[in-house]
Amino acid sequence: MISKVRAHVLPVSQRRSLDDLTQDLDLSSGDTASKRSAFWTMLTLSSIIAAGGVITDSTATVIGAMIIAPLSTPIMGIALGSVQRRRTGSLLIVLLACLLVIAVGMVMSVFLPGDYDLLSDSQISSRTSPGLMDLIAALATGLAGAVALSRRDVAAVLPGVAIAISLVPPLVVVGVCLGKLAGWPALGALALFVSNLFALVFAGMVVFASLGYATQVDTAAGRPTRRAYAAMALLFVVVLVPLTANTALTLLLNAWTSRTRDAAQEWLADEPGAEVTSVDANARTMYIHVRTPGELPPVGSLLDRLEGRIPDGVPVVVDSSRGRRIDAGTVGD
Repeated sequence: MISKVRAHVLPVSQRRSLDDLTQDLDLSSGDTASKRSAFWTMLTLSSIIAAGGVITDSTATVIGAMIIAPLSTPIMGIALGSVQRRRTGSLLIVLLACLLVIAVGMVMSVFLPGDYDLLSDSQISSRTSPGLMDLIAALATGLAGAVALSRRDVAAVLPGVAIAISLVPPLVVVGVCLGKLAGWPALGALALFVSNLFALVFAGMVVFASLGYATQVDTAAGRPTRRAYAAMALLFVVVLVPLTANTALTLLLNAWTSRTRDAAQEWLADEPGAEVTSVDANARTMYIHVRTPGELPPVGSLLDRLEGRIPDGVPVVVDSSRGRRIDAGTVGD
């Protein structure tokens, strides 16, 4: 059954040779100087572009940086070297590349005002709280990338794979956050990158091993990469646990926020013109933002309504602004 699926997904007639794959993924083979020159040049430029996109909150600019970023090449080189039980130097290149991208982010952070709210930038906030779905998407993207690299007829999908997997942008976010001394957001962005890194390597190992690239190097490869797979599985679990916990916490916060909003709307139901503008959770505190033309009802009534809907001991802050909404009509009427 497995062989039939493999033959359908990766037909023999379209499989690339090991030499071709090695030439593409191993920066230490062939014309090493030219390969590494191109890699470091494009990585530096893509880092600057990504940093500009992150700082200006420009999705299009960040996508452009993701397309030209070459970081997935040595990462897939790690996967290929692992199934071959061969040292290629890809791991060292990836580590140095990460440091370079983070450094670019830190340098670019000087263009942000001192009191800038990092989490108000969607390019930053969307990469500082990774969840389980990010890991699942990264794993599927890694499989797509490994299949595209292994087949001659689907190389055109690689730009889409580059967009789907987030490598350089989260590292830039790490640098920007560190430059603004925001440790927790930086850690969240780093967790996103590490999960994507492991997903790419794991997916690449699965695809490359299934194609028999390991057996072309080591005929004793009935179990050539068992230790490597075990190490990757362990690291995968290390990443999976915090991402799963963060996903569960996010779902709980969303549920508590929704319940708080419902309770606040019930609390203001008898106040003409009063409305709940937003509810958010920050630093284990529930913030309720309301707008009212007059005085607020007793806050004790709100706390009574929240009892049993959110955990006991959670601080609740009501942020009230005085005013009312006026529909002025349409210009030209």
